Amino acid sequence: MPEAFVPSRAGRVRASLRRALLVLALSSLALPAGLQARADTAPPSFADLVTRVAPAVVNVATRKDVGPRTGGDEEEQQQPDIPQFPPGSPFEEFFKDFFNRDKNKGQEQQQRRAFSLGSGFVIDPRGFVVTNNHVIADSDEISVSFSNERDYPAKLIGRDTKTDLALLKIQGKEGETFPSVEWADSDRARVGDWMVAIGNPFGLGSTVTAGIISARGRDIHNGPYDDFLQVDAAINRGNSGGPSFSLDGRVLGVNTAIFSPTGTNVGIGFAIPANLAKPVIDSLMQTGKVARGWLGVRIQNVDQQLAETFGLKDARGALVASTTPGGPAEKAGIQQGDVVVEFDGKTIDKMRSLPRIVAETPIGKEVDVKVWRKGQEKDVHVTLGELPEEEQAAEAAQPPQPAPGPTGQVTVDPLGMTLAAITPELKSQYNIADTAKGVIVTDVKPNSPAASESLRAGDLVVEVAQEPVTNPSEAASKITQAKKDKKSVLLLIDRQGDLRFVALKFKE
Repeated sequence: MPEAFVPSRAGRVRASLRRALLVLALSSLALPAGLQARADTAPPSFADLVTRVAPAVVNVATRKDVGPRTGGDEEEQQQPDIPQFPPGSPFEEFFKDFFNRDKNKGQEQQQRRAFSLGSGFVIDPRGFVVTNNHVIADSDEISVSFSNERDYPAKLIGRDTKTDLALLKIQGKEGETFPSVEWADSDRARVGDWMVAIGNPFGLGSTVTAGIISARGRDIHNGPYDDFLQVDAAINRGNSGGPSFSLDGRVLGVNTAIFSPTGTNVGIGFAIPANLAKPVIDSLMQTGKVARGWLGVRIQNVDQQLAETFGLKDARGALVASTTPGGPAEKAGIQQGDVVVEFDGKTIDKMRSLPRIVAETPIGKEVDVKVWRKGQEKDVHVTLGELPEEEQAAEAAQPPQPAPGPTGQVTVDPLGMTLAAITPELKSQYNIADTAKGVIVTDVKPNSPAASESLRAGDLVVEVAQEPVTNPSEAASKITQAKKDKKSVLLLIDRQGDLRFVALKFKE
């Protein structure tokens, strides 16, 4: 390069400075103002937060008596009474040695005991402690210990198996109060927000981990109201029942489960959101049981095929398969075949959202419900009832065995199934109730539209295109008419009293 083109040292410095300033200016422009403000709030340390809230986090220990030992050869093969610390706990070997010392002392009627450890937190200074139901399930004794090594026996106030929550009560000296924490508004928590978890992993005692909220609304099939926060803070066995905190020191969620092929943390943990846990705990604190709102409907998911059949642009909402006689929904005029798209001002994007929102709504409250009915939206006003106690589940009937169809049956070729009228013989054969209505499916062809939706002999077709049917010819006629206008037909199927809608596509 000719010397004339070689910049001076001062020129090179000025050019580098200009480039640096330009990069800073562009970076500042690229980062939204709101994001800059939030980035500035990220703490250099969580120490102040932990100092403030950790005293309210407790270890929960339980003991269960599992029956006396009887001695003999079998007894030699049984394990001693070792607390069930998770694999890898530093206490595991210690307790093995401690309990094995008395293994051969001949105490043939010695009571066997099982132990477990978990976490919890004080939500009320009077001594109310929140934990998971699975931490204290079937226990004979429960104790709570604080980080200052003070221990208290705990009384079970109540539990809720549907959300896996439990409330304990500890009692101090007269006038004594306990360090406590408050609930956060978990609906305001965003994916990417910081969170801090404190618990008792592997029996080690108070342990702090930090991370972010990785996802919201996770359904892990743990219960009917699943709506978990997914977090990436290290959560392991023993953390169950412990709190996840927001940066203002409020409880965002109750750590409940981990997803792990190894049994230890792989960065995927789940916490019950505070807004789901709070009404449950409040109800347990006040009455010892959980009272939930009740709509009185059986619902099913709306897939794309059902959405097209109902005239919905998108697959959304909760489809009402049936209403409970005398229930709040029936009294308000909600009908079988309605799609609930909004409840009390909250959009119902997915079917599983509705039970949770209804359960959280106060009993007796009058709410506005928006339903999609026959191509248009309709507003309904419902006064919620209280969810009744669960009834004893009837023993499931054995699947009916197919048999030759009766005379007078009708084969519906576009759907690949055969229909017949309800007769005493078919009622007996398929174990159909005397009050059943519709027509009976007596045969389903393999690889047919009916088979693709798992229809089978013994099912009842109650409605075709949301119109009742009383005989096979009428049902076949309505199906044929639907084929002229649409690519699929909507059927209401009754299987042993369980109603559900199915949208069957016609064969090309």
